[in-house]
Amino acid sequence: MLYRNLAKPVLFQIDPEKAHHITVDGLGAASRVPGMTALLHSLYGVASRPETSVSLCGLTFPNPVGLAAGLDKNAKAVGGFSSLGFGFMEVGTVTPRPQKGNDKPRLFRLPPDEALINRMGFNNVGAETMAAHLRQAGRQRIPIAVNIGKNKDTPNEQAEEDYRTCIRRLYPYGDFFVVNISSPNTPGLRNLQHGAELQSLIAAVKDEMEKQRTALKLPSKPVFVKIAPDVTGSELEYMVETLVASGVSGVIATNTTIGREGLGHANAKETGGLSGKPLKARSTEVIRSVYRLTGGKLPIIGSGGIFTPQDAYEKIRAGASLVEVYTALIYKGPGLLRELNEGLLGLLKRDGFTHISQAVGADAKA
Repeated sequence: MLYRNLAKPVLFQIDPEKAHHITVDGLGAASRVPGMTALLHSLYGVASRPETSVSLCGLTFPNPVGLAAGLDKNAKAVGGFSSLGFGFMEVGTVTPRPQKGNDKPRLFRLPPDEALINRMGFNNVGAETMAAHLRQAGRQRIPIAVNIGKNKDTPNEQAEEDYRTCIRRLYPYGDFFVVNISSPNTPGLRNLQHGAELQSLIAAVKDEMEKQRTALKLPSKPVFVKIAPDVTGSELEYMVETLVASGVSGVIATNTTIGREGLGHANAKETGGLSGKPLKARSTEVIRSVYRLTGGKLPIIGSGGIFTPQDAYEKIRAGASLVEVYTALIYKGPGLLRELNEGLLGLLKRDGFTHISQAVGADAKA
C-alpha cells in the first residue's frame, strides 16, 4: 500500500528511466547502511515454506518467484533486492565492455495496458565493474544469476568470445548464468538463437564454464538460455532440440516481444521490446511448447506478464519450475512478492498438491 499510494504516484510523474535509476540507486545506497537489509527483509521478506521452496540444478530457491534481468543491470543493489522477498534474482544483461546503450528516450510506460516498452540496448558498466559490485555485495540469501550478452559492435561471428569474456570475469560471483540471445534491442542478436550459430555459441559457453570451474576449483554452475517469444513453431522446435543436445541446464521463456497486438496506449508505436500483461499468454504458450517438446526434462523459468498468483500458477502448470517478474514490480511494488507467494500456496492447496513440483507441467499431464 505504501508503494501504490505514495511512491508510485511520484515515480510515475518522472521520466521512466530516471525513476528506474532513482529506485535502483536508492535501494543500493540503503543496502549499504548497516541493518537496512534486515529491516527490508522484515518489511517485505517472504518466509520460506517447504511447499514452495524449489531445488533445481543443484541450487535451493527459498521460493519460486525471482527478479528478471534488466532492473539491476549493474548489480548495484543486489543486497537490497535480495531482501525484498524474491526467491532468486538476475543481474545484467552485462557485456564484456561498458556501453551506453541506445539513444534516449528508450523506456516507455503503457499504464492502461500494464506494460513497458524498452529499447535500452544493453546499457551497462561492463563485466569488470559488475564483478567488483558482486564481490563487494558478498554472498546473498538467494541464488544470483548473471545474465550475459555481447557488445553491440561485436559481429555475430565473434560473439562467442564476448560470452567467454563475461564468464571469465564473473564465474566466481554467479550462482548460475543466463545466456541472453533474445533481446530485440541489439541488432542481429536474435540470429544467434538459430541453427549452427546457436550450437556453436552454447558449445563455447559450456567450454568456458568448465575451464573456469577447473581453473578456480569451484563447483560447476548451471547455464540457462533466455529465448524470445517471437518464434514460429518449427523454429522453436529446432531451437529446443539444439539446446537439449547441447546439455544446457534449462531455458528462460521468454524475453520481451516485438509484437504489439491489442495495445491501447500511444506509446505502442515505440520500437523496442514489450513486457508486461500483453506478453502473458504468449510466454505461457512458449513454456507449454518447450515442456511438451522436452517431455518435461529441461527445466524452465517462466517470465512474461505475471501480475497475479493465478498468472504465475498458469506458467507453473504449463511447465515452469520457477517464474520471474519485472514489469509487475514497477506497477504494483514490492508487496507483489508476498502476494504471489501466498497466492501460490493457496492455489496448490486448492488443487491438492503438497509441493509446488507436483504442479509443474500439470496441464500437460492432464
